[in-house]
Amino acid sequence: MKRAVATLVVLASGAMLLAACTEKPQTNAEGVKHDAVPWSGTGTQANTGTAFTAPGWKVGDKTAWEQQIKARSNGQNEYIREN
Repeated sequence: MKRAVATLVVLASGAMLLAACTEKPQTNAEGVKHDAVPWSGTGTQANTGTAFTAPGWKVGDKTAWEQQIKARSNGQNEYIREN
C-alpha cells in the first residue's frame, strides 16, 4: 500500500512539474499594430517641452531626425570615442 501511495505521489508531483514548465502562447488577438513613423515625434507642435524632444527639432522633419540619431549613435561607438 505504501508503495502505491509513493508511486502516486511521485507521478502527481512529476505531472505538476511538467505542467509548470509549459508556456502560454503569446499571440496578439488584435493583429499587427502599425505605429507612426519615428520622426513624427511625441507631440503635434515643435518644441513642446517633453523630455523626449531635442531642442530645435521640428515635428515631421525626417532629415533632422536622421542626423540626430546619427549623432547620438556616434557618441556610443567605442571605436569613434577612442580614436
